[in-house]
Amino acid sequence: MLRRALPVIALVALGALGALAASVVALGSFRDTTTGSSTDVTTTTTIPTGTVPTLPVTTVPLTTTAPTTTALTTTARTTTASTTSTTATTSTVPTSTSTTSAVSASPTTIVIDGHGWGHGMGMSQWGDYGYAKHGWTYTQILTHYYTGVTVAAKPEVPVRILLFDGVKRVALTSDSPWKVTDATGASVALPAGKLVLGADLMISGRALTGPLTFEPGTTPLTVGTRSYRGSVVATSTGTKLQIVNRLGLEQYVGGVLGSEVPSSWPAEALKAQAVAARSYALAELTTVVTARAYDLFSDTRSQAYLGIAAETPTTLAAVSATAGQVILSGGQVATAYYSSSTGGRTESSLDATGKDIPYLQSVDDPYDTFSPNHNWGPVLVDGAKAAKALGVPGGLIDLQVTNGPTGRAQKVVAVSPTASTTFRGETIRSALSLRSTWFSVRWLALAKTQTLPAGKVTSVTLTGVARGFASVQLEAKASGSAWALVGPVTPAADGSFSIAVRPTVTTLYRLVTGSIHGAQVTVAIAPVVTAAAAAGTVTGTVAPTAAGLPVELQLRTGSSWHTIVASTTDAAGGFSVGAQLAPGTYRVRCVPGGGLSPGLSALIVIT
Repeated sequence: MLRRALPVIALVALGALGALAASVVALGSFRDTTTGSSTDVTTTTTIPTGTVPTLPVTTVPLTTTAPTTTALTTTARTTTASTTSTTATTSTVPTSTSTTSAVSASPTTIVIDGHGWGHGMGMSQWGDYGYAKHGWTYTQILTHYYTGVTVAAKPEVPVRILLFDGVKRVALTSDSPWKVTDATGASVALPAGKLVLGADLMISGRALTGPLTFEPGTTPLTVGTRSYRGSVVATSTGTKLQIVNRLGLEQYVGGVLGSEVPSSWPAEALKAQAVAARSYALAELTTVVTARAYDLFSDTRSQAYLGIAAETPTTLAAVSATAGQVILSGGQVATAYYSSSTGGRTESSLDATGKDIPYLQSVDDPYDTFSPNHNWGPVLVDGAKAAKALGVPGGLIDLQVTNGPTGRAQKVVAVSPTASTTFRGETIRSALSLRSTWFSVRWLALAKTQTLPAGKVTSVTLTGVARGFASVQLEAKASGSAWALVGPVTPAADGSFSIAVRPTVTTLYRLVTGSIHGAQVTVAIAPVVTAAAAAGTVTGTVAPTAAGLPVELQLRTGSSWHTIVASTTDAAGGFSVGAQLAPGTYRVRCVPGGGLSPGLSALIVIT
């Protein structure tokens, strides 16, 4: 829900209900996004050589764009729950957080476990459910989560909800006759049916002056694929459209409640959620930028709002039973932040944002145990991707967490081989896509090795880090074989270790602890290839010697290599390839098979 940022900081919070009962098919994420004015403060300290383990960190290309940490987006909380579709509006939340095996192929694997989903301030939706199951009324639930507040009625007000922004066209549909009125007051009667509106605001061959207000007839209007109460306002920049739903606050809450929590929840839980949602929306109206054409977002930047599709008899009954009721603190409507799950205790605004808000104090949340995200993990994070997401050069060798009073991370020091950078816990949560800031960090890493010559390897020492685990094993896997146990690793006090292995072919190694498999590296064993160019030929040898090994003479073109002629070795491992070499860069490549990696000669440069 909550998009609005507290004045001093930006929060980023994700929450999720998960599945509760068979009637709940899919639930979305409770996204708490708030945009604050303050920037994330980081401090960088140079670390003298030798004060931290100098474990190399392998860089792995990112396949997805990682969030940046220079600007922090936050929502005060949002859960999108759907009881009618298998696809939630924002992101589908797994119905279970447990896994039989967690696997990472990254050389550096950050293992993270945690509690709760969301920023943890204010009401916990799963805690709300639990209290209602134990007989609490909605006012008791609200006054527990929001300290020193009262619940009272306020008059109905209109709200404006942003549905689409920056689109080239939008489909509007009505099953009954409807009308549109432009900024000059000119109206056009529209027959029942579908209208595709473009940025030129042309309707029935007539260019209207924006903004345009579409009023429903006897049936609701549909925008895209969703139907909404109230009217729809379209504004054009000349090339793009902004579409806003204008309706009464009570109708809006009716479209929020079933989008945020399952309609099958107890009536008192639904009432508490309805009052919290109404309070958040009404408080948000006081902060709206005057020039903005909308008050709230329809997604997790404010509260999830699916319109008529989210309305059910139980949710509408809860809205009706609490009509107009909001949470008051000091006579003012409270910005009722809430999140999916707190992990067992809510977070105070002071610890979360640095600003002490009287009604957002830390309280026990005993029934958060109903949440599938009460405890979560292990989550395996690629160390190279984490370093890139945080903007830490040189890779990560540690994340050192300092917890606040409720156990949530207040600051995290990201340690690289040469420096340390301090981040807020919320920044780490956002960058690594964690469910909350209540998390702990463990570490698994293996250092890469260089390609080794076939037939000459007697022993290789693997180095790495295993920190935060009771016991860790090393496993190996040669080509065509299953993973097999090599033996235990014995970390020093700082987690560093070394262990000798004796591969005869190219072998994968990884660290294993319980159900976690991570920190994977390859020890490549390859034949040694020598090559030299003479007039019209390239000759050389491959060791170990064997007859019939395939060799390829390759030419580099840009960043790629292309085979121009192929041959095989003789019984002594020698080869001779006839070729008239034009100026360029060449190499000889041998792919011997038998579990060995390709061998490459030194570069041959023809000028």
